[in-house]
Amino acid sequence: MDEQNSYTEKRKNEHIEIALNQDVTGKKMTTGFENYRFKHNALPEINFSEIDLSSSFLGKTMRTPFMISSMTGGTEKAYQINKALALAAEKQGWAVGLGSMRAAIENGQTAYTFQIRNYAPSVPVIANLGAVQLNYGYGLRECMKAVEVAEADGLVLHLNGMQEIFQPEGDVNFSNLLKKIEEAAKNLPAPVGVKEVGMGIDRETAQKLIDAGVQFIDVAGAGGTSWIQVEKYRSKDQMREQAAEAFLEWGNSTAEVLNEVKGCSAEVPVIASGGLNNGVDAAKALALGANLAGYGRTLLPAAIENEHAIISKLDQIEFELRTAMFGIGAVSVAELKSTKRLKKLKS
Repeated sequence: MDEQNSYTEKRKNEHIEIALNQDVTGKKMTTGFENYRFKHNALPEINFSEIDLSSSFLGKTMRTPFMISSMTGGTEKAYQINKALALAAEKQGWAVGLGSMRAAIENGQTAYTFQIRNYAPSVPVIANLGAVQLNYGYGLRECMKAVEVAEADGLVLHLNGMQEIFQPEGDVNFSNLLKKIEEAAKNLPAPVGVKEVGMGIDRETAQKLIDAGVQFIDVAGAGGTSWIQVEKYRSKDQMREQAAEAFLEWGNSTAEVLNEVKGCSAEVPVIASGGLNNGVDAAKALALGANLAGYGRTLLPAAIENEHAIISKLDQIEFELRTAMFGIGAVSVAELKSTKRLKKLKS
């Protein structure tokens, strides 16, 4: 293993350990879902056992409107996590996103850590690359390789500018990226989406991306993991470590950006991720216009154990969503998405 690959593996494992063991949420920054309440329906007129969570994404029918958000890959430990997540996703009918696949592009020996299709044959699997890599020599060939390695149904290009600034080895040239994202979206044979990593995609940015041909958007808002804070724990640069404290309140909350982005295009699916912790959060996200609700660090402790622990967690989230739907009298995801029973609290 050469020095660069060893460094990448070390970084990936550090990210897992920090996410598990450190406080990496922003302070005074929430998802915004606490500002919404469902109006309870005492006479729902539905049978709880008939509540239907079925949804679709990228042409595939799914048993639920859920996604396991992009988390990891590139190391043996990450592979075991991805395998457990894939097995659980397949059993429960969740879409599953992979972590950044740059490691697999640059070192074929790590490709296996992203190859989960055998464990998740029927659900949508989403490959993942950093959009900024399009400014560092990547192009359609690398994008296609990521899709092929993962046997994926689509590719998400992630936007993580603030993380890169604070990352010791960060790539910080984000200039003129939109045109390169457009080239990928219009020329790759697989659907191309874009996601943030926890700071949120606002309406203006989402509209630019949709106009460029992006086929799905994960708003990935603030209120959950802050990758500025994750990188703070890795930093050996005292100045950057101290500067990270100035950005504890940085980002656009998940509910805020979801409200903004949902009106951009009826044809472009929107994924709501960023700080979702339970099925009631998902119910609110879907009622606010999301097509899927995504979970990341919420699932990581279970993923470290085994797929049975993850399945138990996914079961709970699904139960919570069904119960919220019962509480407002929505028997399907379509009815939930059109409900008038979600009210914003007065500030």
